[in-house]
Amino acid sequence: MLFNRVLITGANGLLGQALVHRLSQNREYDVLATARDDAPRFEDGSCGYAPLDVTQPDDVAQIFEDFTPNLVVNCAAMTDVGRCDEHRSEAWAVNARAVKTLAKHCRTSGARLVQVSTDFVFNGKRGPYDEQARPDPVNYYGRTKLAGENAVREAGRANWAIVRTVLLYGTGRDLRRSNIVLWVADQLSQGESLHIVDDQHRTPTHVDDLADGIERLLHHEATGIYHVSGADMVSVYELACAVAQEFGLDASLVEPVPSSFFEDAVERPPRTGFVIDKAREELDYDPRPLDAGLRDVQESLQGFSGS
Repeated sequence: MLFNRVLITGANGLLGQALVHRLSQNREYDVLATARDDAPRFEDGSCGYAPLDVTQPDDVAQIFEDFTPNLVVNCAAMTDVGRCDEHRSEAWAVNARAVKTLAKHCRTSGARLVQVSTDFVFNGKRGPYDEQARPDPVNYYGRTKLAGENAVREAGRANWAIVRTVLLYGTGRDLRRSNIVLWVADQLSQGESLHIVDDQHRTPTHVDDLADGIERLLHHEATGIYHVSGADMVSVYELACAVAQEFGLDASLVEPVPSSFFEDAVERPPRTGFVIDKAREELDYDPRPLDAGLRDVQESLQGFSGS
């Protein structure tokens, strides 16, 4: 049996952990998980682990030489929109320059590169978007991610895929960053009142659905751009209210406000979300409804607290 040697970068993040868990259970894949940390943050992945900072070209070259992957899934990214705006050189190094390095090594070695991207490459004026829509980011985070996409396209080979997603949520072990669902649930459980924007609309994505979509893309050897997200379009305020309802928390603590309420906020696209017909038809991708995804998160949190 021929194994696919899969290199996963950013493996300690929300998506990275979900991918490691999914792919390492499949005998088709020999997985090497990598992240900046000295040790893995996850506990249930049956795979190898090596520290890797993707912004260090020599370290990336060494990983390719030692592991010789034929598949690379790049989950490493700086995704905090405000931090990207404040620390632009760091954001560019992770989201753009490092992707160019990975693409170069994939081109040289013949490995296939799957780059994870975002709805923030769009301006949010005409969402939801399909794969043919023209990118036009409105903030620095979106510009760095679009530059990463372009680095993949310009690598000189057709053996690549870009997977764009939207407002990822879910659970993981010892995560560096929270996500909107976990944050809302945590704040409401403490009785905190929240101001949540009601003029930004998204199609929130359960991390396990995204991991499933990426695995399907790997299995089908699909190339090109794929939009992989949830199917339910909601405002961020509606999402917060749905979290309150599913978690049995007080939705009256959630107050809708316009984006202008936050005076110093970085501009965000007002209405993105994705048309996922291509992923449905070509990959048989079928994301869970939002209410089911939120229930899964609640059950996972109960599992963590009981373990």
